Amino acid sequence: MDMITGWPRKTREFQIFCIDSTFWNDFKFRGDDIIIATWAKSGTTWVQQIVAQFLFDGETDGLPIGDMSQWVDFRLPALDVKMPIIEAQQHRRFLKTHLPVDALVFSPDAKYIYIARDGRDCVWSMYNHHVNLNNVLYDGLNSLPVQFGPMIEPPRTNDLREYFNDWLRDDGFPFWPFWENIRSWWEIRHLPNVHFVHYQNLKNDMEREIEAIGEFLGHDVGAMTKGKWDEIVLHCTFDYMKNNATASTPMGGALWDGGAQVFVNKGTNKRWTDTLTAADIEAYETRALEELGPECAYWLATGIGA
Repeated sequence: MDMITGWPRKTREFQIFCIDSTFWNDFKFRGDDIIIATWAKSGTTWVQQIVAQFLFDGETDGLPIGDMSQWVDFRLPALDVKMPIIEAQQHRRFLKTHLPVDALVFSPDAKYIYIARDGRDCVWSMYNHHVNLNNVLYDGLNSLPVQFGPMIEPPRTNDLREYFNDWLRDDGFPFWPFWENIRSWWEIRHLPNVHFVHYQNLKNDMEREIEAIGEFLGHDVGAMTKGKWDEIVLHCTFDYMKNNATASTPMGGALWDGGAQVFVNKGTNKRWTDTLTAADIEAYETRALEELGPECAYWLATGIGA
């Protein structure tokens, strides 16, 4: 945080096999840009779908939302391919990032929506994501002229408890650090252009969360007709997104064996309760307290308190 301006200031680069924070360094913000941020597998696609409803007045049938809402720091495609696509967009832009705040160029004028989910639920969703990745992704990343750190490989185990404990022990393995991402966004949650969403709250009361996102983006939700509101809500339901997964999934699902239907998987929480032992759960909860402090750790587990 810049102590003079009060706004977050980028202090480092973050470069791994699939992410390059330098892609933001010369980014030309517009005053109404929307940035959707998460660690991963926390409801990113869901919130992209919600935001798109407001930008396009619910008329999103057939729109390739997964590609319109570009992951800016993803290393595929190359920056000189991706940026002209983003700059050519005439609609209000809604972009995504998986960066921690201190590695991100932050605009006081943009709107930021941060979504989080209990780490155990993230892992269960991430395993499905990871095990179905195909050679379109692996070959694309391996063909990059510069490699940053170890390259991701297919899961080394099909045992979800083992996969979880690898993730917990090595902080986000085999992807990117989990705790610093949550912590860095939590520290700026009170900024006027930052809105927090928790996956469990979306599950518990989706309409309330949609309304809050719309109001945050400057839309008069109360002035909508019932028909328009019902259309928006329908487009954000799991069943609708599953049935129209190709439109909401990056590259139409080409990076996954089984396609977009695999990417939009189950959308449920607490699947880990039948697999993790009491010791595993205690280890996770102890780590969360150590990394995040009690207030943030409680919010991450419950969605209460941000």
